[in-house]
Amino acid sequence: MNVRDAVEADGGRLAALADVPTDVMADVVHDRTVRVAESDGDIDGFVGYEADEKTVHVTHLFGAESACERLLDEPIRFAERETMPVEILLPEPETESDTIAVAEAVGFEETEPGPWFDGHRTRRFRLENPTTERE
Repeated sequence: MNVRDAVEADGGRLAALADVPTDVMADVVHDRTVRVAESDGDIDGFVGYEADEKTVHVTHLFGAESACERLLDEPIRFAERETMPVEILLPEPETESDTIAVAEAVGFEETEPGPWFDGHRTRRFRLENPTTERE
């Protein structure tokens, strides 16, 4: 599996994975760090993330379970270098329970409830100290 930076031409496939319009995904590719996992030329998944002054925020994580697990290494590696925690918000009820399993498998723990988004509560998962938790 190869992981690379997303490019605008990936927008259609990323939009299909995330079930959002292509123009929305084009904005994501331009506004955030987006990495894609591919094998045999096919995109298996992608992660989008950004950082504020205190936390790395995973904003998008879609695709095959194995791809998502590998892709979470990207924001975690960034957080390790910057000595920051990593956070991911997942919708509740989470229909993508594989995403929760992947997050927990790499060390994320559920904390307090997340904010409401599009009329749904979110669940907050956090990797507080990526350096020690990933060793």
